[in-house]
Amino acid sequence: MASASPAPLTTQAMLEKLVAFDTTSAKSNLALIDFVKDYLAGFGIPSQVIPYQDGAKANLLATIGDAANPGIIFSGHTDVVPAKSEEWQSDPFALTLRDDRLFGRGT
Repeated sequence: MASASPAPLTTQAMLEKLVAFDTTSAKSNLALIDFVKDYLAGFGIPSQVIPYQDGAKANLLATIGDAANPGIIFSGHTDVVPAKSEEWQSDPFALTLRDDRLFGRGT
């Protein structure tokens, strides 16, 4: 019996998880890369981790659909600049709903 795919996260739930990763540029992004890789794998989507030379960071390459057909590339980055606490009204690594808007690093 094949296992069922996990339920997809809502947009807000996914943002909440992604914002919580402190991928400030001087830190590793591997925990975030592993989370996304595992999430995609839960839906049968293959991906490949491409480590940087120092091994502290990586990129993730995932292919959805038939690789023989041209498609769309989504390219993003996972690092953020350091957050200065005096510039934030809330924790930058916790998604916060305020005035019908979501606040957090990368949102």
